[in-house]
Amino acid sequence: MRKVTPQRVVTKDALNTTGLPDNVQVTLAEIAGAAREGVLALSVACGLAVVTEIMQADVTRICGPRGKHDRNRSVYRHGDEPRLVPLGGAMVGIDKPRMRSKQGREVSLATYEVFASRDMLDEIALGRMLAGLSTRRYRAGGEPFGDVDLRGTSRSAVSRRFVRGTQAKIAELFGRDLQGLDLLAVFIDGMNVGEHLIVVALGVDSKGTKHPLGLWEGTTENKAVCSALIRNLLDRGLPAEHALLFVIDGGKGIRAAIDAAWGRLAVVQRCRKHKERNVTDHLPKTERTFIGRKLKAAWANPDPVGAERELRSLAKHLELEHPGAAGSIREGLEETLTVTRLGLTPSLLRTFKSTNPIESMISINRDAHRNVKRWRSGEMAMRWVAAGMLDAEKQFRKVNGYRDLHILKRALECHTDVIEGRRQIA
Repeated sequence: MRKVTPQRVVTKDALNTTGLPDNVQVTLAEIAGAAREGVLALSVACGLAVVTEIMQADVTRICGPRGKHDRNRSVYRHGDEPRLVPLGGAMVGIDKPRMRSKQGREVSLATYEVFASRDMLDEIALGRMLAGLSTRRYRAGGEPFGDVDLRGTSRSAVSRRFVRGTQAKIAELFGRDLQGLDLLAVFIDGMNVGEHLIVVALGVDSKGTKHPLGLWEGTTENKAVCSALIRNLLDRGLPAEHALLFVIDGGKGIRAAIDAAWGRLAVVQRCRKHKERNVTDHLPKTERTFIGRKLKAAWANPDPVGAERELRSLAKHLELEHPGAAGSIREGLEETLTVTRLGLTPSLLRTFKSTNPIESMISINRDAHRNVKRWRSGEMAMRWVAAGMLDAEKQFRKVNGYRDLHILKRALECHTDVIEGRRQIA
């Protein structure tokens, strides 16, 4: 059996510091203590020691060597003061050297200004909160930093940083220029956030890349709210002079807003999953599976005329016993077949027949705010959703069938030509 040698604990006495300056001996002793906490704690101890040395070197460069008289010196040392610098999502205390001019004015220390920049604190707080860490447990999500006294990890401090971070994200989202994206399709759907409903928009460009476009608080049934979302997208460069494919859940408000902005140039696809759910909700549970299969079989027909015939036949079959289901099938029936009429490949059909691409983003968003128990306002909900949309963007992949998107682009160009009278309908 192999003999296990116990690990040796490094202490100050065990360090061979003979001949080294006193300040170096003290630093080595501190580093040895931090090493027991792990590599990260050791790195933090080294880093803080280096920060101190760099600031002292900057002071020496400006004020000259300590203890040496210089009659031409215009700036002199003025002791130290306790200050905080960011570290791993928290704040740690350091002693910042002070300097004054001969006129008695405080002289700033450029190296300290660099180390004290707190921009990353908001990003770290934002990332941890979106990952599901609550303000109460924020400090537990940090790394072991040894004996370093961490500050700025209270619930209120973390909450303030998160608010600043989400405000920056919503400003980033609303400030995006959409003009150069070459968008072909726009998905629009709503998501419930507490008592609020946020309408979100996702675009797909000609290369198959997904882009979060915008959001608005309200409901897809409210034309005023949907019009505000559409106006915002148009103001930021969403094209209204040529056809776009819109995939929506069937809300009357968003449909009216699209019509008002694009008119006949709008190519609208009703989400088949929403439609199937609406139809089966009017049926007893014993018949839902069978009717659901009939709907999918009709939509799978590559001939749009044949598919429409099958759907109308199904509605007629349900008319007597389940008039609600029959009416739901007929309502917007033609728009459930838009992607079929466009002649898209099967892989593109999987992408554009429903709002699944945007619901994937919504699902990631829901995971981000699952720990929020109280939504104080619609503004808070919009901040969270905006941050979640941009966080979800990091996980996006190209849509299914992106290599065939030239087919969709050509179909939309033909539709534009027909509407504008440049081409006759065959």
